[in-house]
Amino acid sequence: MTGSSAAASASSAGAVRPHSDGFRLGNDVLAFRFVATLSERRGDPVERIPTPERLRAWLLANSLGKQDMPVSESLLKEARELREAIHRSGVAIADGGAPDPAAERLLNRWNARHRPPLELDGGVARWRLPDADPARAALAIVAFDAVATLGGHAGGVIKRCEQATCDGLFVDTSRGGRRRWCSMATCGNKVKKANLKRS
Repeated sequence: MTGSSAAASASSAGAVRPHSDGFRLGNDVLAFRFVATLSERRGDPVERIPTPERLRAWLLANSLGKQDMPVSESLLKEARELREAIHRSGVAIADGGAPDPAAERLLNRWNARHRPPLELDGGVARWRLPDADPARAALAIVAFDAVATLGGHAGGVIKRCEQATCDGLFVDTSRGGRRRWCSMATCGNKVKKANLKRS
């Protein structure tokens, strides 16, 4: 199990729904679902993790951690820095370039320092979050997924959503590489509705 499939299967396979608790969860890639915690990037940006409690809620919506795990303001700040490093790196790759070295260093640091072990438990791969700082370890799983996905192990092409206000990221695994939106349930529907109004 490599790349996004490892992170998604081990931690959030059951949580991939279009919306949960106000979050956009329709993306197959865990790291890109995290990028979507700042949505409408090319329009009027919507911050979906404005508080530590909302960051905890996002982690829980993706089956990463427990209800009582502590999340501090400083971790929220670090989480947003991680999110933006993932987004910048994904945009660079989608545009045919390479991530900037500072973003790569940040992702590699998260992946190396904080990632919990992945264990086989009853035939199922599960992340074992430590008792100390489980939220940080959960975010390291997101960083691991980003490194694996951005590094070319996602089985498709990284693209930017074409919906006018979004700028989310996704991996296009469609036949012919014709996928245009990060999520059909959100951005795809917006485009279809706008097209219907114009016709």
